[in-house]
Amino acid sequence: MAFRLKPKEEKFFEFLADHAKIARQSAEIMDQAIQNGTDLAGVVFEIDKLEKQADKIVDDTMHKLHKTFITPLDREDIHILVEKQDDVVDCIKGIVERMHMYNAGLATEGTKELAVVVVKCVKQLDKAVSYLSNIKKNHLKLEARCNRIVALEAEGDELYRREMAKLFRECKDPVEIIKWKEILTHMEEVLDLCEDLAESLKRVVLKYA
Repeated sequence: MAFRLKPKEEKFFEFLADHAKIARQSAEIMDQAIQNGTDLAGVVFEIDKLEKQADKIVDDTMHKLHKTFITPLDREDIHILVEKQDDVVDCIKGIVERMHMYNAGLATEGTKELAVVVVKCVKQLDKAVSYLSNIKKNHLKLEARCNRIVALEAEGDELYRREMAKLFRECKDPVEIIKWKEILTHMEEVLDLCEDLAESLKRVVLKYA
């Protein structure tokens, strides 16, 4: 009787794709909070639910990694991708929580612009991750999405620096400066995390495409 290896467990691609969708939904909720500045308690509730769903996906992924003999990507790669995606969700949640806790009020136009860039970046991430399940066929599309993330991060960095300079130059209330400095810093951190994840995805492409 011939020895048969079990087929590769493809569930991991579903975990990663589901997690990326949660990141996108979280970014869209954050953007609504930034653009409107209303019902922040409700927004915090919604994003908290999404964060719990994301945490469950991370737990399920780790559990599956321990039980699966053959994985479609290296275990370390799967672990890195899902953990970095979770960092994105956690950081977005931190933005909304600070807006609520600090009673931040209405955002400036520059902050609203930065929020839009954050959403665009996370949407590109969602699309990039969706290509992983057929990486040989879609590696060029995946790389293009990653390159777009890098470009958006640079655009966001410029907005962040401009808005931070404006905050310290024009705002006379030190409490307001502290509030928005933290919020802006977290928004910029989301962009950095997305860029870091894009670089990890590029390394995966080099290994498997």
